[in-house]
Amino acid sequence: MAMATDLALLRLLQLVSPSLPIGMYSYSQGLERAVEDGWITNADQSADWLRGVLTNALARVDAPIMARLYDAWTAIDMVAVESWSRTLAACRETAELRAEDRQTGQALARLLVNLELPEAQDWLRRPDATLATLFSLAASRWQIDKADAMAGYLWGWLENQVLCAVKLVPLGQVAGQRLLKDLAGDIPGLVKQALSMADDDIGGSCFGLALASSRHEMQYSRLFRS
Repeated sequence: MAMATDLALLRLLQLVSPSLPIGMYSYSQGLERAVEDGWITNADQSADWLRGVLTNALARVDAPIMARLYDAWTAIDMVAVESWSRTLAACRETAELRAEDRQTGQALARLLVNLELPEAQDWLRRPDATLATLFSLAASRWQIDKADAMAGYLWGWLENQVLCAVKLVPLGQVAGQRLLKDLAGDIPGLVKQALSMADDDIGGSCFGLALASSRHEMQYSRLFRS
C-alpha cells in the first residue's frame, strides 16, 4: 500500500529527528533542576512531570499557536506570523526558556536558509524568533499536513525530554522507551484539542516548570543550558 503522505512524511521525520542540527540536546527545560532538587527520582515521577508539562503547557500554548503560525505562513500573512511569534515568546516564564526558544528558532532559520527556504533569512537574528515559528514555516512550505506537523512538534519535544531524563534521573534505555510509548499516546488527543481552541482560550502555566527553570538559571554545576 502506498503511503498517503509520501515525501511530506519524510520531510516531517527530518524536522523531528534528534540529528537536526539546532542544539535541542543542550536543553532540559528545568528537568535538570527538578532532578537536582529530588522532585524526580524514578520513571513514574518522570512520566508525571513530562505529562504535566505536555498537557498544561505545550498543548495549551505551543500547539495552538503553532497551528495559527502554520495558517499565517500558508496565507503569507507576515503580520500574523510576527504577532503569534511574539505571543509565544511572551509566554515563556523565565529568561532561559526565552533564550532557548530564540536560540533554537534562529538555529532552525539558519538550517532552512541552507535548505533553500529563503523566507527564513529574516529570522536569523530576530529576538522574537521561536522554534515553532520556523518549524511551522518548514511544515507549510514542505506541504506537511498541519495536524501531522503539530504532532511531530510535540513528539520532538517529548523525545528530547525523555533523553534528558534517561541521562539525569538516570533511567535505563528500556525505561525511556516505555515513557515514549506511554506518553506518545496522549499526543493525538492533545493535537485535536489544540486545533479546536479559540484564541481567547490559549494559555497555560506549569508553576513547577517555571520554578525549576528559574532555579536552574542559578544552578552552580549543570549539564544543560536550561
